[in-house]
Amino acid sequence: MLNSIAVMTSGGDSPGMNAAARAVVRTALYEGVTVWGIHDGYHGLLDGDIYKMESKDVGDIIQRGGTFLGTARSKRWRTPEGRKLGYKNLVDRGIEGLCVIGGDGSLRGASLLSQETGIPIVGLPGTIDNDVWGSDYTIGCDTAANTIIDAINKLRDTASAHRRVIVLETMGRNSGWLALVAGISGGAEYILVPEEEYDLHAICEDMQEAYKKGKRYILVVVAEGAGNGQEIADYIAKETGLDTRASVLGHIQRGGSPTVIDRVRASQLGEQAALALISGLSNIVFGFKEGHVVSIDLHDSVNNKKQLDPDYIHIAKVLF
Repeated sequence: MLNSIAVMTSGGDSPGMNAAARAVVRTALYEGVTVWGIHDGYHGLLDGDIYKMESKDVGDIIQRGGTFLGTARSKRWRTPEGRKLGYKNLVDRGIEGLCVIGGDGSLRGASLLSQETGIPIVGLPGTIDNDVWGSDYTIGCDTAANTIIDAINKLRDTASAHRRVIVLETMGRNSGWLALVAGISGGAEYILVPEEEYDLHAICEDMQEAYKKGKRYILVVVAEGAGNGQEIADYIAKETGLDTRASVLGHIQRGGSPTVIDRVRASQLGEQAALALISGLSNIVFGFKEGHVVSIDLHDSVNNKKQLDPDYIHIAKVLF
């Protein structure tokens, strides 16, 4: 049994990270284990920005977006020398295990640390993209999807008033999950994701036919990895002659108070991560599969690519 563990958030922030870190801290304290917080991800670990935490340190944070621990990307961590320094900073404080909350890149960095030093590592999937292999859910994805839906609802009003085509660009450089689920639930006519090829010329022809039949507006949701929203809007306007506008949501998708789903699931994952780490388990990621918490091999998680649900892709085409 470990007597001292640390928790950190890394990579892009996502709503619910605070709930997960809170659960790790309070579960560890409940079990009589010393728990440390690391500021600003791997950057803070390398700089030794590490402090002992008490229950009050995670009070009044479950409802907040972002991460109270802070996060940053670190080029130094990508080197063996950097990871060796990070390990030393943990050992110097008597820290025996580390919980990392972050996306694919953060978990990959944690996997390397474990391989090189043997320190126990437990990961939690914290990313709005919902692209961590082995889990149906990642912390923050539900809140981000609801943020996009709110934007779609508002854009629909102005699109209808002006008979416009609206192209909404969402986050998702390598994964189209956000665009897909938001597009389906928002009733978008077209959803463009990096995992699926599309013919923009054919789409433009379909749009023209739809307007001839009385269509008042069209919504196109595009993941950033599938194309630039403004460039796609410009192409549509030129090809069709339709009044077309682009809207890029950007980092607003990362913020906001987490939904009930993100608060509860992040708390469940945080508790399981703390208990597993304390018991000496290592090289696992906790996620959700069919509504239940599951453990995933860390190596498998970072070395496999998660695919979009084919049922979602199918229904998006059927409901067009």
